[in-house]
Amino acid sequence: MTAVAVLGRGVAKPDPDQRDSPWRDQRVSEPTMPLRHPAITERAEHPDDPPADAANLIALHEQIAALLASRGQYRQAYQHLRSALDLVSELGTPTRIPEQFRREVDRLRREHAEAHEQSIRDSLTASYNRRYLDQRLVDLVAELDSTDGLAVALVDLDWFKQVNDTFGHLVGDRVLQRVVELLQEGLPEGGFCARYGGEEFVLVLPGVDRSAAVDLAEAARDRVERYAWSSLVLGLRVTVSIGLAHEPAIRVADNTSTAPERQLRDADALLYTAKQSGRNAVAYLLDGTPHLAGAAAGRRAVRAPRASAR
Repeated sequence: MTAVAVLGRGVAKPDPDQRDSPWRDQRVSEPTMPLRHPAITERAEHPDDPPADAANLIALHEQIAALLASRGQYRQAYQHLRSALDLVSELGTPTRIPEQFRREVDRLRREHAEAHEQSIRDSLTASYNRRYLDQRLVDLVAELDSTDGLAVALVDLDWFKQVNDTFGHLVGDRVLQRVVELLQEGLPEGGFCARYGGEEFVLVLPGVDRSAAVDLAEAARDRVERYAWSSLVLGLRVTVSIGLAHEPAIRVADNTSTAPERQLRDADALLYTAKQSGRNAVAYLLDGTPHLAGAAAGRRAVRAPRASAR
């Protein structure tokens, strides 16, 4: 009989086939009731008898937790340590043992949090990834209660292929990392940057009106243009084009199921406007008409955005 088999009913068994990333084990069912072992009841009736069976069960929980943690299944490992800690507390074991368990539980909590954070971050730029972007946009739409609404800015590096071709992919990687750092400066509370794919990024700006969103996007564009790129490699110059789509709170709330997807499509159409109007610009809609922000506002040619299906 294996060590896991003697645990009996109510204990999550490690899955020998579960070798995916740490967040996958969150889908595994977990104990819904704290464990109670007969030794606890027996000790209540015979307080002078040593609770040997319970001590063995505690040790077994700890061993299984260590095994699960070594396989990256931190959430299940945490549940086993919690069960062991509950047993220790009920048995009135001296403080030294509960503190040991608490330290181990805290360690597993930290490792689980770190593993979760890695699962929602882009490995190159440390910005959030597309998975987090999709999930968070849906949540923001559901949570939105501000009269200012939600802005989404789709950012694309201009002529980035030429950067890679001229200076190499290692320099290109450093450019992407630095651009993300510049984009993340000055974001409003709850705002974030996510990598959309390749050299495209999304700035999510909750709780701002259209004017503030345009100012934030233009400031980000300006920081990228003004950065001393020659400090990375002589002759390097980097600019970005941005399509900014702003939705009032009422309109977002009225279309919660498709609002994030629609808003990203609108931002993509406006990014096309910025590109076709000379690049290195922020394009946005005002009263249904495309405009360019900041220094680019004086350009004569402002292309209409591509049609965006509603």
